[in-house]
Amino acid sequence: MENPQIEMGAFKANGPQLQNGGLRSSMVQSWNLQRFVESALRSIRIVIFTSKLNLLLPFGPASIILHYTTRRHGLVFLFSMLGITPLAERLGYATEQLAIYTGPTVGGLLNATFGNATEMIIAIYALKNGMIRVVQQSLLGSILSNMLLVMGCAFFAGGIVHRNKDQVFSKATAVVNSGLLLMAVMGLMFPAVLHFTHSEVRQGASEVSLSRFSSCIMLVAYASYLYFQLSGRNSAYSPIGSEEMPNEDAAEEDEESEIGMWESIAWLAMLTLWVSILSEYLVNAIEGASDSLNLPVAFISVILLPIVGNAAEHASAIMFAMKDKLDITLGVAIGSSTQISMFVIPFCVVIGWMMGQKMDLNFQLFETATLFITVLVVAFMLQDGVANYLKGLMLILCYLIVAASFFVHVDPQSSDD
Repeated sequence: MENPQIEMGAFKANGPQLQNGGLRSSMVQSWNLQRFVESALRSIRIVIFTSKLNLLLPFGPASIILHYTTRRHGLVFLFSMLGITPLAERLGYATEQLAIYTGPTVGGLLNATFGNATEMIIAIYALKNGMIRVVQQSLLGSILSNMLLVMGCAFFAGGIVHRNKDQVFSKATAVVNSGLLLMAVMGLMFPAVLHFTHSEVRQGASEVSLSRFSSCIMLVAYASYLYFQLSGRNSAYSPIGSEEMPNEDAAEEDEESEIGMWESIAWLAMLTLWVSILSEYLVNAIEGASDSLNLPVAFISVILLPIVGNAAEHASAIMFAMKDKLDITLGVAIGSSTQISMFVIPFCVVIGWMMGQKMDLNFQLFETATLFITVLVVAFMLQDGVANYLKGLMLILCYLIVAASFFVHVDPQSSDD
């Protein structure tokens, strides 16, 4: 008879504990859910409703509706451009928030990666449809836009805000990026020279084979560059004026983020996806917009399209330059150009190889010469590790010359594709 009493006593003793434990667990789950919902609503309020540019967000869905209801490609093109602009600005904001947690090196790399995701998706989509010249011209235009327009506007804005001093950045980082850009120019130049000197062993096939081999080499070089950047080897190089860096670093550490790290990553993923969707409609409307706006396709591909595609880099680079964070600005502008030239372009050649498309590194003589001169100008601008508004203005004016050149340029290969 003792055993049932003991069991009853144990049940009475443990029953309330189990009940209280279950109640406590449900309360914790409810509190966690409420906390998650509040955090999500706060993040949406900060990202969506604090920027006046977000008033342009409805142009994105409107461009999709126009694409399926009308044949007015010019309007679809313009609406897509307007719809992408606020998304790109918010992309730069989310990357700036993430850079607070990751530091300037990884932050700049992440910004370049998310900023170039749009170009890569556009390139793969265009390759699938055999639009090789659109791929080549849009990627070339993205490099030119980043090096001249984005960096020029960043230097100019930063120089105006900090007009009483020269802004400084790491010369070592600039030299490494300049070297990679010159290597990319070499990879693009030899297939073009081979083609225009008619010195191929097999007409049309040798330049494709050389392009594929060079692309693999460039991908290895870019992987080595990433290891060099992320391994901490470059921390041994201190920027000019390094005696002032501890105070600046302390000020950066005191800067508080407005959204969390995982919230920043989630917003980066969602914004990149939406920008990529709109970019597809933007590309599809290029030829129709060329006819309705009376603009050359080469001008739209090399000048207008990259301005929209680089809006994220443009906004964030100017933002960082005005806050005197030139190393992040350099990582965004030059790092993005390096990533496109050493990773995105060779990657597209390899992907085209897998798809059976003869994507090569022969960007034609005019485009290759433009890229070569641009890289030389930027390399000379960066060699002293100092930025000011005069350098920014010179880079912007150089971009205007490039834009005017493509406005009067007729693409000799446009009819072939």
